[in-house]
Amino acid sequence: MAEEEVRSFLRRLGEEFPSALGPEEPLPLRPLSRGPISLEELQGESLELGLRLLDTWSTPAELSALLCQAAVAKVLQSDLSPFHCPPETQPTQEQDQDQVQLLQSEPFQRFFLNTLREVGMAWHRTPPTLSPSSTSFVPLCFTHAIRNTRRKMEDRHLALAQFSQLFNLQDGVERRYYAVFDGHGGVDAATFASAHLQVCLSRQPELRSDAAAAFRHAFQLTDRMFRDKARRERLRSGSTGVAVLIQDQTLTLAWLGDSQALLVSQGNVVHLMEPHKPEREDERRRVEDLGGCVTFNGCWRVNGTYAVSRAIGDFDQKPYVSGEADCCTTQLSGVEDYLLLACDGFFDTVTPAEVPQLVLDVLGGGEGDAATGEGVAQKLVAHAREAGSSDNITVMVVFLRPPQSVLAQGRVASATTQPGPDNYNTQDASEQ
Repeated sequence: MAEEEVRSFLRRLGEEFPSALGPEEPLPLRPLSRGPISLEELQGESLELGLRLLDTWSTPAELSALLCQAAVAKVLQSDLSPFHCPPETQPTQEQDQDQVQLLQSEPFQRFFLNTLREVGMAWHRTPPTLSPSSTSFVPLCFTHAIRNTRRKMEDRHLALAQFSQLFNLQDGVERRYYAVFDGHGGVDAATFASAHLQVCLSRQPELRSDAAAAFRHAFQLTDRMFRDKARRERLRSGSTGVAVLIQDQTLTLAWLGDSQALLVSQGNVVHLMEPHKPEREDERRRVEDLGGCVTFNGCWRVNGTYAVSRAIGDFDQKPYVSGEADCCTTQLSGVEDYLLLACDGFFDTVTPAEVPQLVLDVLGGGEGDAATGEGVAQKLVAHAREAGSSDNITVMVVFLRPPQSVLAQGRVASATTQPGPDNYNTQDASEQ
């Protein structure tokens, strides 16, 4: 972005946010938590609110990331004692929880947003320098999510193309983060994971050297943090999750439960993972070795309750429902088409082998800007619903090269082979 463009958006911030919020003035957006938050949750809660607010003003993603990062850094150096909860609202020893200092959510978030405004006003006078991307093509991400026939929408998703900027990781590595969470028994676990998993990941010292280990630790930490919140607020819910971190040309995938990710490279589905389901032989054996059981009641369930064998939350069935993520890492060569992340509401009725042709059909459909990738996720969700899915459905498609190139190569392949899904082979990531 040019300096004048940065100034223009910062001027817009001043117009939309002309004065600091007063002590009793309502927040422009509802914060993630109404109840008290811990110091450990402060960064995730603030970044989620700040990014969401700036998105309503169509602020460029990199500028949003830098603004939020700078505001959080300033807040963390401030005296937060005015926002401490009164002693009577602190957790007690009877709750079997370590003593932690809690903050009043709304007054603190009002302070954070005022700090965000201060940073923006200062930058309007002296704009920051935005570093140009070192890659010729920045991945395009399209997401579509529907409640479908369910009473509530319990899915959550997040795309952070400016992961390094948001967390001030100044090592010259471009990082992009994508995640889908599928909640059950309520939305609290999915909402919590979507706000905090990436923060936990950014704090792991081994992020650069061993991203898989960093992901495993981040999932465990997120699960433990949600346990603390669930105890304070008497929450009962769980969430599967699938998350991807791309560091330059290295893709690391981590998952819990039956949400899935697949990679399509030159029209071929690259097998990256096996979802965690109770009927999977190794998962059944793990549950039984712990003294639990896997039974069939409409579907396979752990101890007759949950239809997933790994998840964030579901504390009444820990450790049978494990909070330990599985991970895999693969090197990208530049010929990969796109990455798809989705919840089980999609994969219940759509097989991975069907995806490449479905995407090509949308790209070549000639409807509006179809060839740019717009509408791909929406069409995939619609296809899953028409195929019989009644669950919440979330689909995220991340194009790793221009959609027009994916379409052109697909047309060349179609001209030399008979049409049909069998033309799209499935290969393991280790074969690349």
